Amino acid sequence: MGSLVGTMLVQSDSDGIASAVLAMFGFGFVMVWLALMILMIVSMWIVFTKAGQPGWAILIPIYNGIVYLRVAGKPWWWLLLFLIPLANIVIGIIVTIDFAKKFGKGAGFGLGLAFLGFIFYPILAWSDAQYQG
Repeated sequence: MGSLVGTMLVQSDSDGIASAVLAMFGFGFVMVWLALMILMIVSMWIVFTKAGQPGWAILIPIYNGIVYLRVAGKPWWWLLLFLIPLANIVIGIIVTIDFAKKFGKGAGFGLGLAFLGFIFYPILAWSDAQYQG
């Protein structure tokens, strides 16, 4: 009976340690995610401002897509094309390439914006790239 209580105490301690490790991992994940989101918001705010658009537009859902399309030189109704499954991926890549070209960057940089935005939008924001609308 005594060994059963000892086993339960050891099990309880290891469960507590595992819970603490998982909580720390979760907290770290949330902190990294939050830092990336803040970086993206600030970067896009600066990019929109460089393009002569209101920076706060990045905070408004749907409207930020309209402003993004405006900067890329596409009509607002292209936003509807993002509702078509699979076609939205192609349209998104085309729009980001055109977005990059408006800042004097090439198609490779546009692909970087599409697939590694958390790296390329800060580069675009804090570089000397000028909007060539």
